[in-house]
Amino acid sequence: MKVVLFCGGYGMRMRDGASDLPKPMHPVGPRPLIWHVMRYYAHFGHKDFVLCLGYGAHHIKNYFLNYDETESNDFVLHQGEVELMGSDISDWNITFVHTGLDSPIGERLRRVRSLVQDEEMFHANYADVLTDAPLDAMVEQFAGTDAVGQLMAVPPQSAFHCVDVDENGKLDSITTLQEMPIWENGGYLMFRPEIFDFLEKDCDLIADAAAPLARKGRMSAYRHRGFWQPADTVKERNALEAAYQSGARPWMLWESHGTDRDPLQAAIAEMQRASHQRD
Repeated sequence: MKVVLFCGGYGMRMRDGASDLPKPMHPVGPRPLIWHVMRYYAHFGHKDFVLCLGYGAHHIKNYFLNYDETESNDFVLHQGEVELMGSDISDWNITFVHTGLDSPIGERLRRVRSLVQDEEMFHANYADVLTDAPLDAMVEQFAGTDAVGQLMAVPPQSAFHCVDVDENGKLDSITTLQEMPIWENGGYLMFRPEIFDFLEKDCDLIADAAAPLARKGRMSAYRHRGFWQPADTVKERNALEAAYQSGARPWMLWESHGTDRDPLQAAIAEMQRASHQRD
């Protein structure tokens, strides 16, 4: 399945005042967010990417045009020549498409229609959220429906408590938002080409297309209570960086399936995954 990545927004909440990087290019470890998202899809065999570019397109283009495999792969340096012991992107196919500076997500998808309209199904992603969700299971569920689209649903991330108050101000209960039967869009999407019949010019993908389809019973959701972490703000990106540096990297499934994984890192990752499942 092809993977459409929306990576052209301004990402104003991610700005630190010192960099003009687009949000997907902010680093987590030695690699940018967009690489982690792409590596996740590649782990499950989905290696044909369509990048919907806009703001900061040159940063993304230059990164992949000058890609340095040695940043995340072991290598041997012999007489000045580099011999790689592994490779990340040698078998990836990446299509770069400028979809406008101010285009909403629905319009960005419309502008790459010709690249995915012959697919039975395709992935779509905001390129700023990391997860350990079982992608194969998500694909299998979607394939078994007649839905036009599917999103990954996750528990709300807010730390605020919800209270039940009667007319006299009596407090009946206090619960966390995660305990309530509420789910939010987790940003890992799948569509059939029929979605293009519902995309008007300059529309929003979710509000203008997916929401009306949901009211018609033509959208499905895969519920995931495992690791899911956005990087929509500087604080959230810093949290991912701290997790990476500590060795707690549950989204890096390509590492967790290796036979030589550090057992301490594995234990930390499992503890973090268990914590998210309890929330």
